[in-house]
Amino acid sequence: MSVSRYNVLGVGVSALTLAQARDLVLGARGARQLGYVCVTPVHAVNEARRDPAFRKILNESFLTTPDGMPIVWLGPPGVERVYGPDLMLAVCDAGRASGLRHYFYGGGPGVAERLREKLSTRFPGLEVVGTFTPPYGPLSAEETTALRADVTRTRPDIIWVGLGTPKQERFMAENARVLETGLLIGVGAAFDFHSGRVPQAPRWMQRSGFEWLFRLATEPRRLGPRYFKTNPLFVLRILAQKTGLRKYPIQIAKSQKS
Repeated sequence: MSVSRYNVLGVGVSALTLAQARDLVLGARGARQLGYVCVTPVHAVNEARRDPAFRKILNESFLTTPDGMPIVWLGPPGVERVYGPDLMLAVCDAGRASGLRHYFYGGGPGVAERLREKLSTRFPGLEVVGTFTPPYGPLSAEETTALRADVTRTRPDIIWVGLGTPKQERFMAENARVLETGLLIGVGAAFDFHSGRVPQAPRWMQRSGFEWLFRLATEPRRLGPRYFKTNPLFVLRILAQKTGLRKYPIQIAKSQKS
């Protein structure tokens, strides 16, 4: 299925629903080195405006999904939020029927293992073939070799990456063509949410666009600068784009459109 994209400040966001994203990921089973999936909130778009190389990563993905409600509201009719934690649950659930093989990369010490335990209990028959907890900084040559060897040995269909934006997207773009897997999917805080390490906002807040308030209350020091310094700039840029005062062109594949 060809997925069109719409332009949000120069980022080509895939116009789809959660069910469509799930089915595209499931349909990739058996393939190798298809690329990566970026789930894209306002924070990612802001980062892409600051860093052209990061914008290029988002625009060259297999999918760049509308993760935040403001990104959904800017899309065409029918677009739904494709939230990283929800996509992870949907794919883990539906993939059991075809024996989809999962690998968890990311999180702090013990988080990936705890995530495997939680999701295996929630979805009996879930096949998690490996986990890898990276260091805080870049992987060393030895750690990179160990990761590649483990992925080659375990043969996952999907590597779920929980490093946070923009670190996870950069990791996926760098490794998508060398790791023996079908897709890498960056899901950010999903590792912490589904492992039980961090509480998740109520569903009504997720759907109404007020999830940021809940997350700000739980992690004020980390998220405060993001929400109060960069998000107002996002609003101003969107107004400029919508009114034609400023153009934000994107470079995308011929099969896509902005």
